[in-house]
This record gives sequence, C-alpha cells and structure tokens, in this order.
Amino acid sequence: MSTLYVTDLDGTLLNSNDRISQYSIETINGLVAKGMQFTYATARSLVSASVVAKGLSTTIPIIAYNGVLIMNPNTGEVISFLSFTEEETAYAIGILREHGGNPLVYAYVDGVERVSYVTGRENEGIRHYLDSRKGDRRFRPLADETCLYQGDIFYFTCIANRAELLPLYEIFSGDERFRTTLQQELYRPEYFLEIMPKKASKAEAIKRLKEIWHCDKVVSFGDAVNDIPMFEISDECYAVANAVPELKAHATGVIASNEEDGVAKWLEEYGKISCE
Repeated sequence: MSTLYVTDLDGTLLNSNDRISQYSIETINGLVAKGMQFTYATARSLVSASVVAKGLSTTIPIIAYNGVLIMNPNTGEVISFLSFTEEETAYAIGILREHGGNPLVYAYVDGVERVSYVTGRENEGIRHYLDSRKGDRRFRPLADETCLYQGDIFYFTCIANRAELLPLYEIFSGDERFRTTLQQELYRPEYFLEIMPKKASKAEAIKRLKEIWHCDKVVSFGDAVNDIPMFEISDECYAVANAVPELKAHATGVIASNEEDGVAKWLEEYGKISCE
C-alpha cells in the first residue's frame, strides 16, 4: 500500500523560530531518499515556504496558499491553480470597501505573482507581516487603490484584531462561493482573515496529489483550524501537542509538539516507506 504523508509547516513542522530542526531535516530526508512520498501543505506561498523549508527534500509537488496552488518546488511548475471569477472578485471588493477591509491582495499581474497593498494603511500586524518577509519580490506597495485589484486575483488576506475582522468573516463564510478562515497568528495577538476560492483547500489539493501519485492512503499532520478539512479526508491524522483543541478533536492521535520534532519522530517510528 502506497502512502502519501502530508504535513503543515507553521506550528507543525516549523518550531517557534520558523525553522525546521536539523534532526527533522535529516530524519525526513533520509526517509524520502528511501522512497517515502512526503510533502507539505501550507498557507504560505512557494517563495515564503521555500525559505523556511530550506534543506528539506521533497520529490513530489507541494501545496501552497491553502490549496490554491500545487507546485513543483524544484522547477516552479504549476500543477494546479485556482482563482476567483470576475463576478466573485467584484463582489469581494465591494464587501471589503463597504466594511473598511484593508486587504493584502494576492494575484498574478502580467504573469508575475504579486502581493499588493496600499501604503499608509498598515497596522501593526501588517507591518510585522511585511517586515518578517523583507526582500520578498512579490510585494507591490501602492499609493492608492487604483491598481490594487489588478490581475488574476486568487487570495485576500486581512490582518487586524478579531473584532474588526469578525463582520467580514461572517459575510464571506456564509457565502458558498468562498472558502474563509479566521484564526490568530502564531505567537502574535492579531488575527488573519483569509478569503479564497471555494474549491481551494488543503483537502482538495491532497486528493488531487493522491490521485496523481497513485497513493492508496493519506497520513497528515497539523496544528490549526485550517487543517481540519485536511484531517477529514485523511486515513490517519495527527495533531501536534501544541495544536488547537478544535483540531485535536478531529485527530487520530496527538503527537509531540513542534518544538519536540513531533512529526519527524512519528515518521521515524511509524512511517512506512512507499517503495517497500
């Protein structure tokens, strides 16, 4: 039986320093070299994920932007891409404007992946997000909204306190055209509201990969509420000890925390090599 192993990054494989320990890298790389089909699914972009996952060996595509993109990390080849329709984009923009939303807008503009935002509107959470990714060539600061919503838009992110974002979350989460999450940023006080195309999810992307790589079984690892759909379609699913209670309620079991190399230790003990 061929098994696909999929892990979340932040709070799961990454420690609180946004790093993968040397032990985890060596353990997972050794298993991949023997034939284990291993990948990661993250809310991050490929650019951001590649930085924090440096040194980690993956021989199959990774899942980025919570399932919006399935990409080959070595070549940048896009296997699957989901974006909003023109109607969905227009509606989302109207709601964001009506309720004072201040989004980071993710889109392909003239074929180039960009993250656009209006300068001068940054709150502390947005400034932290931008400062933690200095040098990211996707960033596209704009003087006003004139060009903010250009391109093929596939993701909106609003960063603020929960009370500010809750009205927007209630509107978008109640609309079947969108997939929406609201969760607190790891190790930070602010919340992230993420608005995606309805079909975008780690779960749907994993099902696609399972089919492409002819796997019979999926084993997943996570820590946050956006991992629940991934857990629901997995044959086995494990929450790290630091995971939120909502995710633990869906888990096959709870393993050691992200600070204790929980994923790598589980794989070392229980993971089955695909080619055996």
